[in-house]
Amino acid sequence: MAPAGRPGAKKGILERLESGEVVIGDGSFLITLEKRGYVKAGLWTPEAVIEHPDAVRQLHMEFLRAGSNVMQTFTFSASEDNMESKHVEEAVWAVEVLKESDRPVAVTMCIGPEGDMHDITPGECAVRLVKAGASIVGVNCRFGPDTSLKTMELMKEGLEWAGLKAHLMVQPLGFHAPDCGKEGFVDLPEYPFGLESRVATRWDIQKYAREAYNLGVRYIGGCCGFEPYHIRAIAEELAPERGFLPPASEKHGSWGSGLDMHTKPWIRARARREYWENLLPASGRPFCPSLSKPDF
Repeated sequence: MAPAGRPGAKKGILERLESGEVVIGDGSFLITLEKRGYVKAGLWTPEAVIEHPDAVRQLHMEFLRAGSNVMQTFTFSASEDNMESKHVEEAVWAVEVLKESDRPVAVTMCIGPEGDMHDITPGECAVRLVKAGASIVGVNCRFGPDTSLKTMELMKEGLEWAGLKAHLMVQPLGFHAPDCGKEGFVDLPEYPFGLESRVATRWDIQKYAREAYNLGVRYIGGCCGFEPYHIRAIAEELAPERGFLPPASEKHGSWGSGLDMHTKPWIRARARREYWENLLPASGRPFCPSLSKPDF
């Protein structure tokens, strides 16, 4: 399948989702721009929008080229006070206010399978949000792809049990964090400056994209740690459903196919899906623990 532009006329997000179309979100801004020297960790405020607009614009362009359909504004502020706001009650209030705008409302929560800070289950959270008027519900950030998909499954089950319908949206971390607690990756000792050994490979993300699609999720993206090549991995995995590849795939052979021109025969042998799909990446660290113990 050759790379191509986005076909067809512009359609609203609900029109796309209701037709079964895959909508690909964007990825990480705060953590990615901190790594590039444009955001200060701690308060995580998006001052780069004012101080370094070209850096923000470039990252938006990279996600767009990688296959994103939706570009979110970089206006998130993760101060300690704001990060404490993980109660479904507050999300419901937000939905009720947003419904007054007569626009489609999409709302995601930073929760895992255990639910919100008051132990409201993911299924019940989804039910309350949809009853309040949300058309798209799901989860974002705090947890890795596998954990986030478990949460999405619980949300889907809750909606089905209640006889409600809504479109599903997932944007997990680009890090593996199966060992984090209820608060998510912020409780890990590696947060925020030592997470590189946990970065998901592009192949991990292709697997995540396929599992999300099979679960019935049609808005699929990423959050902290999701680089443009991760978004490209989603677009490439779901290219058969979308009918086209993103522009960034012009420089990337499917499942390592570009390696078939390498001068080393053992590397040429890696130009196949089976190799990368079954790879178990090593950390490269002599004393790396298999899992970390959360601080809390």
